[in-house]
Order: sequence, then structure tokens, then C-alpha cells
Amino acid sequence: MEVMKTSIEGCLLLQTAKFQDDRGFFLESYRQSAIENVLGRPHRFMQGNYSRSKANVLRGFHTERWDKFVFVVHGRALCVVADTRPESETFGKTESFLLGDEPHAHNRVFLRQGLSNAFYCFTEVDYLNDVSEEFNPAHRGGVSWADPLLNVEWPTREPILSKTDANLPTLQELYPDHPVFSG
Repeated sequence: MEVMKTSIEGCLLLQTAKFQDDRGFFLESYRQSAIENVLGRPHRFMQGNYSRSKANVLRGFHTERWDKFVFVVHGRALCVVADTRPESETFGKTESFLLGDEPHAHNRVFLRQGLSNAFYCFTEVDYLNDVSEEFNPAHRGGVSWADPLLNVEWPTREPILSKTDANLPTLQELYPDHPVFSG
């Protein structure tokens, strides 16, 4: 297993070896000690979440006050991590990952608390995310999937969205006085 830092502080990519034969495949989806070594701190998961989405569904950008560890178990998806922390040096930066079945990879993406993520489904997708705190709806936030500052090149401009995701604010609406918008 290889744990790699990305250009966004607190976003990690975990690549694992896949062992495949005529029966199917096996892979180790994560190892706690490897995550803790890169984070430099203890870490634990408190809740596991599972969703299934149809092709052309886009979920997010969701922002929570916990660490999140995402994995596309089945299907193919584009996962995008956005730095929506106004105090961060990489505020407004994004990283994209193609995850899931071939020709993508069964990698996992780790997001430190405060980062946002969204994913677009090319096919029907089974998506897992393990989180470091139990869900509290009062702590959930998000940013528009079409935020002009994030400027993500999604595979479509007309994805299937939830009503909540369709109405999320832009970063400029959340932080109108941020230097990136006033300079």
C-alpha cells in the first residue's frame, strides 16, 4: 500500500496492490497504521456510510467537520476534492481522481476535516465513506458543484442532483470578503 500526499494539504491518495486470478481479485482497501503515519497523529473511524447512485448522478460538494475516507467499490466515478477552507493556502484548489472498476482504480481518497468532496457517476456506483465522527446534520455544509472558482470540468453540465445539492452556495456567497474575491 502506498499513501501519497496531493497538492491539497490533508488530501491523501491510497493506492493498493490488486491480486487477481481466475476467481476474481483481492485488495487491501486501507491500513490504519499507514494513514496515521502520513497524518502524524492517531486516527479512528466512527461511522461507515454506503450509497448507490445511478449513472449521471452528481453528489456534492459536501463539507463536514470530520475526516472522511472514500472508496468506489463498484462502478466508475470521478471524485473531486476541493479545498473550501477559507484560511488555507490552497483555498479554491481542486484534485480529481478516477475511481472504481477498470479502467479506473480501486484507490481510496482520504480527506481531512473541512475539505469538500463531490463525485460524478459514469455508471451505477456503490460508494463507501468512512468518517471519524457520527453524523450530525447541524455540522453539514457544502458548496455548489458548479462553483466558478473551483472550475471543475465535469463530464456533463446537466447531472442528476438532489434538491439540496442543486441549491448549495458558491464560495463567493459563503466568503464574500475573502481576498481571492476582493483582489
